[in-house]
Amino acid sequence: MKTFANANAHDLQQAVTLVQQTRQDGRAASFVGGGSDLLALVKERIVAPDVLVNLKTIKGLDQVTLTGGDATGMTIGGLITLDALSRHPVVRRQYAVLAEAAETVATPQIRNVGTLAGNVCQRPWCWYFRNGFPCLKNGGNTCFSAAGENQFHAIFGGGPSHIVHPSDTAVALVALDARFRVVGPTGERVVPAAEFFILPQQDARRENVLGPEEALAEIQVPSARPGTRSTYHKVMDREAWTHAVVSTAIVLEMDKQICRNARIVLGGVAPIPWRLPHVERMLAGQRITETLAAKAAEAALEGAKPLARNAYKVPLTRGVIHRTLLALAART
Repeated sequence: MKTFANANAHDLQQAVTLVQQTRQDGRAASFVGGGSDLLALVKERIVAPDVLVNLKTIKGLDQVTLTGGDATGMTIGGLITLDALSRHPVVRRQYAVLAEAAETVATPQIRNVGTLAGNVCQRPWCWYFRNGFPCLKNGGNTCFSAAGENQFHAIFGGGPSHIVHPSDTAVALVALDARFRVVGPTGERVVPAAEFFILPQQDARRENVLGPEEALAEIQVPSARPGTRSTYHKVMDREAWTHAVVSTAIVLEMDKQICRNARIVLGGVAPIPWRLPHVERMLAGQRITETLAAKAAEAALEGAKPLARNAYKVPLTRGVIHRTLLALAART
């Protein structure tokens, strides 16, 4: 493993400046919070930073702040650990989908150090990318999964790369209509979660809109409307230390038995968290019955294009949406 230096930042602007100065000197720099994914990338020789800019020395980036009280939303620091996020009482009470997504990530050891920003921004876990193949993500011009081992790859939005986005919390945050505060050399900007992630058709070498000298500082979550209930359901090929084969984050605004509004996002099936607006429209103003849930689950598969080895994701996705919708609508 390449040797590297560590630089502790006292605030976000200093962190950005340290990365910028290192790059101007012709050296590579990376932001690091929990560092679990970065360490794997370094070990796999995908990245080789000369300087690690440590964000954990910045005070306040691991806090949950209520913005004006329980009823008006919250701001979540990007360095909060996944374990702390999953256990936070207000998050569990008002944003169950996010708490449930956080508690499904990897293992307890990883959740104790892994951060929310790191989980959202992690790189794909496609075995071709992670094992040094000259694929699109590694500067090449081929996606080897298209005709190779693609059991866990995309059935939506794929091409020219067929990776799936690995983050559980990203799926929940898109369903919650969250916004991301990004800090960089030119200042700050706020990006809707749904616009943060990039399809391979836009840029096959990137997964999000972050520039090389930008950091995800915090996540802003709007207030939960009265009658809102939410959940996250994840299917894995083993019990721990793995990513979703298929997952769904569902947020319903209910008026007794009538669904006023719905947000449904899939994970494990596309290069970005995959929202289903046409299915959401089917549910609005309706009572969610067995028949409607089945129709919605069927409609969710419109446009699916499975590869040679991952067609099983089609019925699996249908079943996940059907069951999760019915279970959430039945909650009181």
